[in-house]
Amino acid sequence: MASKNAPARKPAAQKKAPVVKKAAADAGLAAVAAALETIEASPHGGGTVELPGGARLAVTHLGKKLWPALGITKGELMRHYVGVAPYLLPVVEDRPLIMRRFPNGVGGPAFYQQRAPADPPPGVRVERVAADKEVPTRLVGGTLATLLYMAQIAAISQDPWFSRVRSIDDLDFAAIDLDPLEGTPFSTVIEVARRVREQLDALGVEGFAKTSGASGLHIYIPLRPGTPYQSGMLLCQLVGTLVARQHPKLATVERAVQKRPSGSVYIDYLQNIRGKSIACAYSARASAFAGVSTPLRWSEVDKGLDPREFTVRTFAARLREVGDLWQGLRRSPGVDLEAVIEGARTKPGKRAG
Repeated sequence: MASKNAPARKPAAQKKAPVVKKAAADAGLAAVAAALETIEASPHGGGTVELPGGARLAVTHLGKKLWPALGITKGELMRHYVGVAPYLLPVVEDRPLIMRRFPNGVGGPAFYQQRAPADPPPGVRVERVAADKEVPTRLVGGTLATLLYMAQIAAISQDPWFSRVRSIDDLDFAAIDLDPLEGTPFSTVIEVARRVREQLDALGVEGFAKTSGASGLHIYIPLRPGTPYQSGMLLCQLVGTLVARQHPKLATVERAVQKRPSGSVYIDYLQNIRGKSIACAYSARASAFAGVSTPLRWSEVDKGLDPREFTVRTFAARLREVGDLWQGLRRSPGVDLEAVIEGARTKPGKRAG
């Protein structure tokens, strides 16, 4: 007989509810992926897919090869996004999106589109961004309908702003973009990433690394709510400049391409400007190998890696193996830049991952 003073146990159903909810969500996404595969195999490669929550999305030409050399179709791209949706949607939630569209695949002409299409289907989020005088409305991330609609119109990657619609002047992370010159081996990019991490460690700042999905690496720094764009950019500029001064043969912050040392990596801190963006974690890229921007453990950076291992076709296995490595960035309370400045010389850093 239980003691009168013993705490009451929660009903078993309450303990299992999150598991049941996740299983239902997984089943819903699996149904979407199966429907897309069926539609792609149909004679015309078009139809309507029902999304969880009741939204319906018309899709066309799913058999169109967006990567002709690899035979990867629009349908495969959509199924990649269905598979990564639980991880990617929190990354782009409430953020304006910039589209780069490839109507004839990655080998054909592409164009950037800032403005939301005139008549998006239900479930696709469209917002006016405060003080945006040039673009009346933009697509905003966070729904599966928006994600798949962008793939439908051949916007291959997800390129969100660093701020959210309701706090558009404040960035909640900053990013250091490591962009190698043509002919620079990826091993040099890896080496520069290690040097960036050393500087962040010295400042007591936590960094999170991911592949760009193409030839570079991105290192993200979580920031406290209310951090203005200028402050985040200055932090990245400081780190990049220190690395470039200490390792001038490896890294540069020189903006003029012709002035950059041969075989070097450009440390780009200027992406941290309101309205700019880079491809987010879990996004597909229009690279020749159909890369996916892949979150990394720092131990993987130390060991060395080949970004061509992470593609639209191989990424599902990667997720099963490591799970959501980007959640650490999303859940971080963020860096207090004033504290970093005050304690830079006395507080040693701590590595992420």
